[in-house]
Amino acid sequence: MSAKGAVSEIGYVSMRTRDLSASIANAVDVFGLAVTDSNAQKAFITAQNKHHELVYAQADEDALDHTGLVVENRMELEAIREKVDRGGYRIVSEHPIEDHIEEGFAFVGPEGFTWQIYTESIDYSMLKRGSLAPDRLGHTNIQVRDSKAQRDFLGEVFDFVVSDNIGDENFFMRCNNDHHGIAVFKSTRAAMHHHAWQAGNIMDLARLGDRLARRGSRLAWGPVRHGAGDNIAVYYVEPNGAVIEYYCDMETIRDKERPERRFDADDLYWINQWDGQVPPGILDHGVVPIER
Repeated sequence: MSAKGAVSEIGYVSMRTRDLSASIANAVDVFGLAVTDSNAQKAFITAQNKHHELVYAQADEDALDHTGLVVENRMELEAIREKVDRGGYRIVSEHPIEDHIEEGFAFVGPEGFTWQIYTESIDYSMLKRGSLAPDRLGHTNIQVRDSKAQRDFLGEVFDFVVSDNIGDENFFMRCNNDHHGIAVFKSTRAAMHHHAWQAGNIMDLARLGDRLARRGSRLAWGPVRHGAGDNIAVYYVEPNGAVIEYYCDMETIRDKERPERRFDADDLYWINQWDGQVPPGILDHGVVPIER
């Protein structure tokens, strides 16, 4: 059987931060993640059974360094590499640009986002987790100037499929049974708005709100029930300016032929079923991709 060149899951997000200590403290003490490896310049962080799902590097800027996407085997890796070559995208490295990954390559895609494509990294399934930890990294949300071009890129190169279409400008796209692995929103800039983590249940979302309150902070939004994806979610802003979403009860799509749903962008039911409200300024947060 020939490989399609398909991504199987969102592997990790790598960001730069001006305050590495604050970013680590937020990830561990507030959000319940665990550090698997660190030094004075970088920290590898995970929810449970992977070496890393989140990477922070000390820098002079807060920014998105790259996003890691997992493929199942070398054949899929090579098939994506062929599509990247045909598309004329610039290769950053013929080898992984992050530690603790054995096989992969990296390139720059539309609007400056760097993508690390790799076969799965070291298994840390025996890692002792805290009681506050999320289950796993679930998806990212990116803002782009040309959302249709980004949608086409994700579909053609990584084999993502549109689950929900919001007014032909915003797209929720999946690479497995999760409703979406990457959401693409039309904007005036290129940025990663948020990275999202799956919770066990709605009480975990409440506990996050409590932990923030005890530290004198607040949720930026939520709890909210989204129409696109059906998940219940809360959001807060982390030290480097990116938004973290914590969610549960997302739609699972097992029917590969399930047609995309279409929502009217002016009817805010698609983003908030409960009251149709979106906090002013919530979409202004995020981290821009670094220039390579």
